[in-house]
Amino acid sequence: MEKQKVLVAGASGYLGRHAVREFATRGYSVRALVRDREKLSTEGPNLEPPISEFVTEYFTADALDTRTMKGACKGMDLVFSCMGLTKPQDHISSEQVDHLGNRALLEDAIACGVRKFIYISVFNAEKMMESDIVKAHELFVRDLKASGMPYTVIRPTAYFSDMGMFFNMARSGHIYLFGDGSNRFNPIHGADLAKVCADAAERNETEIDVGGPETFTYNETNIMAFKTLGLKPSITHVPMWIADAGLFLTGLFNKPLASVMTFAISVSRFDNVAPPTGSKGLADFYSALAAKG
Repeated sequence: MEKQKVLVAGASGYLGRHAVREFATRGYSVRALVRDREKLSTEGPNLEPPISEFVTEYFTADALDTRTMKGACKGMDLVFSCMGLTKPQDHISSEQVDHLGNRALLEDAIACGVRKFIYISVFNAEKMMESDIVKAHELFVRDLKASGMPYTVIRPTAYFSDMGMFFNMARSGHIYLFGDGSNRFNPIHGADLAKVCADAAERNETEIDVGGPETFTYNETNIMAFKTLGLKPSITHVPMWIADAGLFLTGLFNKPLASVMTFAISVSRFDNVAPPTGSKGLADFYSALAAKG
């Protein structure tokens, strides 16, 4: 029986690497869509695995130049995309990457006869549409649903790589949190989320909400980071009205940073607890980051 072929878009990112390994381990032939394939041969900053050995072939493209997407899906049975803008960059917007880049990929998938498109969006997106990041995700979801292509939209709460960001802040000695830190969420490890993504390839769900096996408050995850590092917890809680004022001022001179701040503030206003799955714990992840140095 011929191997099923999957294109993984965003293969060099945190979830993308885990997805490449999961699909390959299950017997898929994996084409990795990347801008820079050299990154894939070394471990990522949040312990995501090197994946060169799991990639059958590469397709080099840049979401900012949608013409480069043409032919990416040729011969593929399945497209999995976690391609998106992960940090603020001058003159680059989430609309360009998360929405229009993925739309170009979808158009190519349709032209090439792909049987299914799996996309990673955001849990509780409907509560955060003021965020450019979330809006761009959901504009693509709208396009995907209207396309006639069989699809699954997966909505995770937060990645362990997001927790890695807090861990690095703790390493520096101090953490700033929007709000009082009491809101609850259940972040998920990339390997656990990748299993959900691969499962979706053979199932019929169109929407999947998913979180990790443990639920914490933001205060608890950050205190855990300090304790793992052997440091006294030092956290400043920024009142939401100050956060909103700071966001307004930031937006006047740094729109990319303001876009990220809007998402961070939005997600800090309510609980984000999705149906739990997986087995990997945050304490073990923090311990591994600490051991890495």
